[in-house]
Amino acid sequence: MTRKTTLALAAAFLAFSAPLTAAETATRTIAGVEAPFKTTTFTENADPMAAIDAALSAARQSGKHVLLVMGMNDCHDSAWFANLIASDRFAPVRERYHIVYADIGMPHRGIVRNPEIPKRFGFKIKGTPTVAILDADGEVLNRRAAPKWRNAASRSDDEIYNELMQ
Repeated sequence: MTRKTTLALAAAFLAFSAPLTAAETATRTIAGVEAPFKTTTFTENADPMAAIDAALSAARQSGKHVLLVMGMNDCHDSAWFANLIASDRFAPVRERYHIVYADIGMPHRGIVRNPEIPKRFGFKIKGTPTVAILDADGEVLNRRAAPKWRNAASRSDDEIYNELMQ
């Protein structure tokens, strides 16, 4: 392959896989969701530790993994991610995992809720959502990738789907 062809292919790939711009993100929609950047999925007064323990117990029985989504309702990336996972297209993702939404606030912005959740799994939260894939014993399987979800609203639906279905 010639150098020009290689450079052209690399440029095309980067353009295709680049995160969405702020303007593109602001106008995104999710089929069947009226307000994709708003959610009530992260229940502020819930007991996320009990929900995690129940999901881990279910994972031991089913052989599935646990998808632990640490975020909050007022975070646009957390809301986008929760709404996307709830959409029809992501039904196979919901079938693949036991999903727990843990309201941890936005510690990186000084809003701290349920700090024992990220601590239990060894995370220092740098952005939300932080999405951990856990095995049935509670071991984090995607430690390096988990914090990278904090830009979920800027990622393509295909990228999110493909990463969660690996």
